[in-house]
Amino acid sequence: MIGGTDRVVGRGVGMFSVSQDEAAAIQKAFHESGEWAAVVELRRHFPIQDNVNALNAVRAIVKWARPPHAASADTPV
Repeated sequence: MIGGTDRVVGRGVGMFSVSQDEAAAIQKAFHESGEWAAVVELRRHFPIQDNVNALNAVRAIVKWARPPHAASADTPV
């Protein structure tokens, strides 16, 4: 299950959802302190026990770009 305090990420789970806030926190930890700090941050949100899977998830999340801000109503398209 993914959501709140009942998040379980382990064997047999192929994917999980990461919010923009969670991704930002993981990216910040990575850029400020490195991969393993980002793994620690990831594990604050998702109890991934396997180091290889956690590190792969961090590396994928760090590559994400923030979505562009929505164009304002005054901006011509």
